[in-house]
Amino acid sequence: MNTRTLVILSLFVAIGAALHFIMPGIYMGMKPDTMLAMMFLGIALFPDKKNVLLLGLVTGLLAGLTSSFPGGLIPNLIDKPITAFVFFGLYLLIAKNMSNLIGVSILTGVGTIVSGTVFLTSALLIVGGLPAPFAALFGTVVIPATIMNAIAMFILFPIVKTILRRTNLMQQAS
Repeated sequence: MNTRTLVILSLFVAIGAALHFIMPGIYMGMKPDTMLAMMFLGIALFPDKKNVLLLGLVTGLLAGLTSSFPGGLIPNLIDKPITAFVFFGLYLLIAKNMSNLIGVSILTGVGTIVSGTVFLTSALLIVGGLPAPFAALFGTVVIPATIMNAIAMFILFPIVKTILRRTNLMQQAS
């Protein structure tokens, strides 16, 4: 694994963790998972199985530690690696067939929905219940997070890609 890639991915995770930490809970202790956008950004820029596994595990741990959801650590540890590999697989499938910016933004929305579904389902099964009905949590937290993350990716992806290309970090890291 390339050290430069690790440093860049670490920065993405740190930015995501800071955003996740300061994001207030909006409904029943759940907050929109803004950390996902940074995880997806790292996967889209450095699509490699090792990077995906690392991002999924570290993002899950940090999201779980900063979660305001009761018992949110274990569901985050389950949700993030699964979501990371689902995003990675879908990214590899459509990367050649769609505009990169539009495709990555749509995949970010899909990935956020996958993450929210896996998180809520695992929390329901492991913790033994949710603080509110599944549909209410999905509609008030997951859907707004999906929109926020897709917009964030639409804005951030071209900026970060241009910066990495201009500094030659993308070619060296790939």
